[in-house]
Amino acid sequence: MGLLDILLGRTKPALPDLDQLFGLPSAAVTLEAAAGFRPTGQGAVCFATVEGAAFEQAHREVQALLDADADRSGPPVELSQDAYGYSWLLSRRTPDQLPELVNDLHAVNSAMEVNGFGPQLLCSLAGFRDDADRRLALVYLYKRGTFYPFAPLPGGAQRRDNALELRVKAALGDDLRIEQDLSRWFPVWGAPGL
Repeated sequence: MGLLDILLGRTKPALPDLDQLFGLPSAAVTLEAAAGFRPTGQGAVCFATVEGAAFEQAHREVQALLDADADRSGPPVELSQDAYGYSWLLSRRTPDQLPELVNDLHAVNSAMEVNGFGPQLLCSLAGFRDDADRRLALVYLYKRGTFYPFAPLPGGAQRRDNALELRVKAALGDDLRIEQDLSRWFPVWGAPGL
């Protein structure tokens, strides 16, 4: 960053820190104690879809790596596309396998980065539910290196439980690097893994 950047108030963007994902298992313990939410065993990585053979090869390598895991429960890793044209790679584990799910999410992000597709990575999320069947996702923003909670309200309407999200933010402040700019808490309606 140069002198002109300092004078004009520009700052360097935060660099992605994929190791932040490894804070999810300890945050899950805090989340259960503070709000009663437990892991669902589902998580996903979202990225901008790219056309081309190199991207297809990277995707096949990532999927083969995750599908080869002998401890995987349920169906293999699934690729889907949402209504906005973004791709989601969904990984399923049992609810008690959150550390393995985090390894899956980290492996996908790392493989995309290594193959030159880091700029296409948008976010990763891990899903949680409580006894009242409320859903919650802890969303990792790749380009910011931070997390935020996303809690859609039940009923199909695209509304979120802002009060719950703020309570989760307060509860997890010591466990995860929480995104402080609330305008960056983007809704991930219909995200796989949620």
